[in-house]
Amino acid sequence: MKPRSDSATDPSERELRLDRLLGRHVLAGNNQHVGRLEEFRAEQDGRDWVIMEYVIGVAGLFERLGVGVKLLFGRRGGGYVARWDQLDISDPEHPRLTCGVQELRRV
Repeated sequence: MKPRSDSATDPSERELRLDRLLGRHVLAGNNQHVGRLEEFRAEQDGRDWVIMEYVIGVAGLFERLGVGVKLLFGRRGGGYVARWDQLDISDPEHPRLTCGVQELRRV
């Protein structure tokens, strides 16, 4: 899976194993914990899949596990959706927002 990147020209720079990101704590610019990276939203681009959005928090976990889990627990999970350009994944161990939390879409 490829994170979207308009600047990377070498395909090896653009490819990343998603399992290295899944479940990682996402930090805001002030080092505050925003939530865990729980889900990826991608679109097909030719033979490749490109990450368009990242879902952070419990809402992403519900999305990944399916609607049945959400119905079972009977609650709405909170979380955020970050566009591909709102999350710096250059260090997959420590993903960090490139914007303020208030700029993310709430789910």
